[in-house]
Amino acid sequence: MFTGLVEELGAVADVTALGDGIRLGVRSTTALDGVALGDSIAVNGCCLTVAEIDGSLWRADVMPESLARTTLGTLRAGDRVNLERAATLQTRLGGHLVQGHVDGVGTVLARRHSEHWAELDVAVPDGLERYLVEKGSVTVDGVSLTVVDAGESRFSVSLIPETLSRTTLGVRVPGDPVNLEVDLIAKYVERLLTRGEQAMEDGVEHG
Repeated sequence: MFTGLVEELGAVADVTALGDGIRLGVRSTTALDGVALGDSIAVNGCCLTVAEIDGSLWRADVMPESLARTTLGTLRAGDRVNLERAATLQTRLGGHLVQGHVDGVGTVLARRHSEHWAELDVAVPDGLERYLVEKGSVTVDGVSLTVVDAGESRFSVSLIPETLSRTTLGVRVPGDPVNLEVDLIAKYVERLLTRGEQAMEDGVEHG
């Protein structure tokens, strides 16, 4: 579990092909503090398991499911990535509950600037738009953000100076793909309501 508060901008050191998967090497400092083999680190919002540590370099295996549902397969050596260690019981929940399970890849549609802030419009893959509401939460490339406006196939978020300077969202431009994770609570609520409606229908049919 994560909070969507990026702790560090790391850099991809290498990408090694492993048949239908890859082994991703990342250089970082803060994100490795207290981390051991088997621990979890979110890379651009995708939860990965640390499989190797060598000084400031660590590596994780990325399986086909993650490659198919995230942007991790497009990473190359030198790319910057958002990093966050898994939350603990002592972690302050400054963002929102984030699983590190990417729901789909969106696309930056537009970027608007002022002197100190920016606003992004992001296209949403089919099926995810129903989880996005105004003032609700969404995770973009591992960053916990508040939805400013939610449309049928897109949403917008505002980026404060801290986010612009400490995450990859500071350099995202129209056309860039981004990992999206919608609000966990919204998915559970939908599931419960769907089961409740089905139970009522079954009761009517057999009543």
